[in-house]
Amino acid sequence: MKAFKNIILTLCCCVAGLDSAAQALSADTAYQKILELTRQTAQRYAPDKRTAIFELHYTDTISHRYRIVTTEPKAGEYFNQLLVKNRIPDAKVTINLLPDSSVAGNIAGIVNLSVANLRVEPSNQAELASQVLLGTPVDLLQEQDGYYRVRTPEGYIAWLSTSSVSPRSEPELTRWLSAKKVIVTGDFGHAYTMPDEQSLRVSDLVMGNILISGTQADGFVHVQYPDRRNAYIKEELVRPFDEWLGAVNPTAENILKTAKTMMGLPYLWGGTSVKGVDCSGFTKMAYFMNGIIIPRDASQQVLAGHVVDILSADTLAIEKALQNLRPADLLFFASGKGRGPDARVTHVALYLGNGEFIHSAGTVRINSMLPDAVNYDDFQTRTLIAARRYIGQPDYALQPIARHRAYTLPTDKSTE
Repeated sequence: MKAFKNIILTLCCCVAGLDSAAQALSADTAYQKILELTRQTAQRYAPDKRTAIFELHYTDTISHRYRIVTTEPKAGEYFNQLLVKNRIPDAKVTINLLPDSSVAGNIAGIVNLSVANLRVEPSNQAELASQVLLGTPVDLLQEQDGYYRVRTPEGYIAWLSTSSVSPRSEPELTRWLSAKKVIVTGDFGHAYTMPDEQSLRVSDLVMGNILISGTQADGFVHVQYPDRRNAYIKEELVRPFDEWLGAVNPTAENILKTAKTMMGLPYLWGGTSVKGVDCSGFTKMAYFMNGIIIPRDASQQVLAGHVVDILSADTLAIEKALQNLRPADLLFFASGKGRGPDARVTHVALYLGNGEFIHSAGTVRINSMLPDAVNYDDFQTRTLIAARRYIGQPDYALQPIARHRAYTLPTDKSTE
């Protein structure tokens, strides 16, 4: 009898094991189907994860529970339609639309470090995706593990440490935008606890930083940070923001003048400040300091502006390039030689004229596309595949700061 009971127990365990395996297999099949629907939806509504999110989070295979995180309302609607159409049984999918409740009603944050690092994941060890400057408002989308997922003024989505940003409700953001501010126009500087360069420093400052301004005395401006620290800055380092904004003129001469002030800066992957720049961070900064917000990465920048013809039979035609290019046009490169015009863009530069260009490659430097030029050397390692003109081009991707909601109120005269 005991042996018979052991046989029954063994059979029951086998059946239980088969049931568990069947459940896991069923869950995995459902997961694979949902994963494919996620890919379809992302391809349609969020093809570039740098600017739009549609993510599947696999939470519980046994109970068939899944979570979608997205910034796109229409993507969620489309995905639900696909679920119904494909009749995936028992799948319980929750769609978490960003911004979500984790940001507690704070629609924006103001960066409170001279240069804050944006990362691809909410971790200090994660890859540096980009940077954002002091005084820049960012959309708060989600809080997780001591990080905010944010959207920058140019639409770039990444993770920013909560210690780098001061959250703002809508009324608080309006007060920030309405406040009198200054922008740092010098390369580097410092803020002090007193109107005295011998007093304790509050922080470093870099070109493009924005702070609330107060009284001026003895060659200093009293300023306030987004996190409400108070400090004093030398007058020659800054300019009233509204005055600067009204005077910026994005001509080729001005853009290249700004670019040349960054000569010799070190290359930094993800860098967008005078502490270090990557190739597209360099072009972005040159245009920003002349009043224009452009896309973040080279592969995004090549999609904007007016096409400048520099190719013949899919190959760079030097004579044509010299004839058609104008100063401050953007040049786009692929790595290696012999690449076609549809190759992946990996590098960008600003055209100076006479075959020369300025770019961030090791350092910010000037090279030439002309084989007999002494500074031709770097050109040999790349293939020039495209050129774009931004100046004077009506393009949604090229946004004047004076009309951007991150820097001015809709009722401002500057936005009319």
